[in-house]
Amino acid sequence: MRGRFTPFVVGVGLLGLALLNLVFALYALLIGDPTLGFVWTVAFALLVGAPLTVIGRQDARPARREALIGVSLLWLSLTFVGAVPYVVNGGMGWIDAFFESSSGFTATGATALNVFEGFAPSMFMYRAVSQWLGGVGIILLFIAVLPQLAIAGRQLFFAELPGPTEEKLTPRLSQTASAVLFIYLSLTLLCTLAYRGAGMGWFDALAHTFTTVSAAGFSPYANSFEGFDAPVEWVAIVFMFFAGISFALYQRLLQGRTWFFWHDVELRAYVAIIAAVSALVTLGLLELYEPLEAVRYATFQVLSILTTTGYASADFAAWPERTQALLVMLMFVGGSAGSAAGGVKIVRWLMVGQSTVREIRRTLHPRVVMPIYLGRVTIPEEVMRAVSAFVALFFGTVGFSTLVLAWLGADLVTAFTASVACLGNVGPGLAGVGPMSDFSHLHPVSRVLLSLMMIAGRLELLTMLVIFDRRFWILPRRRPRGRATHSW
Repeated sequence: MRGRFTPFVVGVGLLGLALLNLVFALYALLIGDPTLGFVWTVAFALLVGAPLTVIGRQDARPARREALIGVSLLWLSLTFVGAVPYVVNGGMGWIDAFFESSSGFTATGATALNVFEGFAPSMFMYRAVSQWLGGVGIILLFIAVLPQLAIAGRQLFFAELPGPTEEKLTPRLSQTASAVLFIYLSLTLLCTLAYRGAGMGWFDALAHTFTTVSAAGFSPYANSFEGFDAPVEWVAIVFMFFAGISFALYQRLLQGRTWFFWHDVELRAYVAIIAAVSALVTLGLLELYEPLEAVRYATFQVLSILTTTGYASADFAAWPERTQALLVMLMFVGGSAGSAAGGVKIVRWLMVGQSTVREIRRTLHPRVVMPIYLGRVTIPEEVMRAVSAFVALFFGTVGFSTLVLAWLGADLVTAFTASVACLGNVGPGLAGVGPMSDFSHLHPVSRVLLSLMMIAGRLELLTMLVIFDRRFWILPRRRPRGRATHSW
């Protein structure tokens, strides 16, 4: 029967959210924080999720249409229901709560929270854990934890951990999910111990670990990392670097296939971008800081923006404009495909660069055949068309959002950088949405739009936007069996 896979996936997701909030209700009760928001979320998620799971149906080979709808509705439902604790426990309005929840589950890091004092510790940890889940992908996590979804097919994995091509890390999806979670949990443990060793308390170490390995960026402090000492910043630098590397490479490294790790084209480009832009930003900061401080601040902020983590060790919106321009450029780049980072992804830019060079050369030699390579792999033309369409759609969406935000009262720099930062899952922008500011002052319509853009960006745009195509909802007609068809 058609249409039963989507409610099953959404229902299972809501049941998982109920379990998460049950844990936080117990944690809040233990430390004396408000529990009502978590309890209401458990009740609502169970009330909606249980019937959906019952009426839904697990499908080994869901239609692509159902898989896309399932991914989009799952993320939207988790974001909406997950906003309840922000309203009840945090005292936020529904629009701000939806924005905060979107930023959390998409691992973006943009915040509408403008008063950090008095916000319950359990809510700060809830924000952090939501980003930790968003980093690895709630869908992938549920496939690993709930084996009945392991047979759902490659569609869901492709939608959540997308790259230019759908590469098999291991023969079976359940094995892939297990490998990714093992790596993710290992990074989480190591990062927590490193933060603790650098001088953080256990609460801060956990809260920041959840948002570092997920390349997310929420912090319990309004000034992010500005109040921490240099050793803590260096720990963040190291693990932000790790978070921006493809999990496919970690899997190969664990398998002993080190050649593939060190010769990966995207990894080399990733390291080169970090080194080059950090050097340029350092030069731009020498007028403000001592040389060693300039290196630390520059490297921290370059990694934070490139990996779309969104931390800030200083107010980079007050830095020289030439350094701000470099950071804005990085917002369009993103981390590695298959990593916890968001954005366009480095590998796509490598392919777009080769395609551009090819078209320039074809101007002189129109009939020459020039395939595009990624390392030793030849990229099919249909993949190149998809990559080009994605990049064009990314820029088009940023342009549309900038126009809407500016129309609703934001200045041009705020509108532009807010659009890029939310669609690319970066977090902070410049001007009115800088690293020491928040998004709560923007028009309510702007905040709703940016919330949807965070979700669309996390789901690689096309996954969510395709459901707004009228033709997407037109089901193909089934031909009657056993009856001949003729074309006249």
